[in-house]
Amino acid sequence: MWDDFSTTILTGAFLAASAVIFFSGLRMTGLADRLADRTGLGEAIIGGVLLGAATSLSGIIVSITAALDGRASLAFSNSVGGIAAQTLFLAVADMFYRKINLEHAAADLGNVFQGVVLMVLLTLPFLALSAPEFTIWAVHPISFVIPLVYAVGLVAGRTVHEEPMWTPVNTEDTKADQPEEEDEESRAQSTRRLFLTFGVLMLLMGTAGYVIAKSASELADRTGIADSIVGALATAVVTSMPELVTTVAAVRRGALQLAVGGIIGGNTFDTLFLMASDISYREGSLYHAVGDADYYWIATALLMTGILIGGLILRQRQGPARIGAESILLLAIYAGAVAVQFLAGG
Repeated sequence: MWDDFSTTILTGAFLAASAVIFFSGLRMTGLADRLADRTGLGEAIIGGVLLGAATSLSGIIVSITAALDGRASLAFSNSVGGIAAQTLFLAVADMFYRKINLEHAAADLGNVFQGVVLMVLLTLPFLALSAPEFTIWAVHPISFVIPLVYAVGLVAGRTVHEEPMWTPVNTEDTKADQPEEEDEESRAQSTRRLFLTFGVLMLLMGTAGYVIAKSASELADRTGIADSIVGALATAVVTSMPELVTTVAAVRRGALQLAVGGIIGGNTFDTLFLMASDISYREGSLYHAVGDADYYWIATALLMTGILIGGLILRQRQGPARIGAESILLLAIYAGAVAVQFLAGG
């Protein structure tokens, strides 16, 4: 059906779906912040689990749809390219928080721990690649390991939040996660209604993700652009826009742990794209069907995550241009990765 549409219609569908994702993500931030206060789970947990998973829904739909169509590179690069792009968004958010370095103010052990879990998850595809191309029901065994590591990370992360064995040093610039007073109109909305509204927005984002996957695949065929470039720099960035919107909005609301937790949690959730894509890709192991350009983005995401964790631990107060030195490094690494990808031709 999609090949019957003109290029103009396909482009319009891509942009319209992008707008749906953008505005749905914007609305989700306020809902997540209120749910963090009402449930008592805190901004880092809600940001890392609920908001992170919700804003990643459109991306996982793109990866699954591409894998079902046999486009391994698009499915794979959409996932790992999104992780790199979303990590970059914290550097952008740092620019909007002018008081102090964002990583200093948003001190939270839970976010550091989730970052470590993310690094572990990002190494698993490399293990799959270096292992024999063995599959069970056309699925590589490492795809069964990824959700197990993710689940263990969530349980351990909850323990870190409730019974921390280490705590960050509080300074005058630390922004604590404290519940905000709701106005009368907000209190009138039940927690159930908040969750329901959140669910509707997730559904909209999932539908938009499907439209993006189909239109992007057809546009890639018509323009001759490599799937690795389309996945890492087009669909990944577009489906990651909710993370940018929610992160900047959270920073402007003063919900700093929600901002950092949403990015790290969203990135951790995005590794599940690989498992879902491998299951959906019926021609064998997804990890052996993709090329060096796709694994290049995993290496980039791994490097950026390591730098981010270092920034969260170091907690520099201010760096050049009033943003953290780690933010400058993240911007430089991502820009360099994009340049290398284009010079290599995908």
